[in-house]
Amino acid sequence: MAVGKTFIVEKTCPICEQTFRVVKTRSRKIAVTRRDDDGCTHYVEFNPYYYTVWVCEHCGFAADEKTFTTKITDRHLTILRAVLLTKNIKIPFVEERTLGEAATAFRLALKFQDLIHGKSSKKAKYAHQLAWIYREAGDTTQENEFLAKAADFYEDALMRESFPIGELTDNAVMYVVAAIYWRLGERQKATTYLSKLISDKGVREREPRIHDKARDLWGDIRAAKKK
Repeated sequence: MAVGKTFIVEKTCPICEQTFRVVKTRSRKIAVTRRDDDGCTHYVEFNPYYYTVWVCEHCGFAADEKTFTTKITDRHLTILRAVLLTKNIKIPFVEERTLGEAATAFRLALKFQDLIHGKSSKKAKYAHQLAWIYREAGDTTQENEFLAKAADFYEDALMRESFPIGELTDNAVMYVVAAIYWRLGERQKATTYLSKLISDKGVREREPRIHDKARDLWGDIRAAKKK
């Protein structure tokens, strides 16, 4: 593990109510090399995405920090406890995660979101970041599998959820979906989303950065088509 880039804190699990350990990252000490068109950031020597999902070492509950630190509804607690507290699941705490351990954390987080019929926007985030982990590892097959899942979840969120979600707008999601489809070789699907963004005057006025990114990606796709 890169020295000085992480630290360990103790938190209380909302499911089993025991204290567990979490590895957190010091983002200001992590150097960036580049960012891909779908939002994936590449780092020097150390990948903070490995630690996005927290896992309780006692019951196995896995989710992002916001989920752990925000009140979980009684209905969801009942569903999760019925599974986790009866299975005696224990996930050993490790200070430095391997690719496999990071992937397991994300897969668990997706599983628990399925159990509670969680929002597609959250599932999309997990699937997308898991794809990024596989991208960094050079596993194109797994990357594409989870990119496709992320695109499906994002599209479902666009249909069913109200935006903005945090700082994420529906136009930003449309751009990300277009970028994912472009990476998957789905040119027509990518250009369909991009044309909506480019032709929408409201996007150009209210979210010029998204409009410019959509226009740039459209240009990249057109240039690739001519080759």
